[in-house]
Amino acid sequence: MDDRPFAPKWLSPAQVALLLGFGLSKVKMKIATGELRSVKDGKYRRVLPEWVDDYIREQVERQEAA
Repeated sequence: MDDRPFAPKWLSPAQVALLLGFGLSKVKMKIATGELRSVKDGKYRRVLPEWVDDYIREQVERQEAA
């Protein structure tokens, strides 16, 4: 049996909020404005882990450019 920890393929907004240390409403706002990329799966909104990394990278680049 494989002992490696299970890594989800995509994240809920609540999981993204935990990862980023944000409140859920802030994550939902960033999704609504397009600042954080997401996809709709039925009635649920999902975020790929790479998109969270992209968001973080964009924030760092924006801070460094200022």
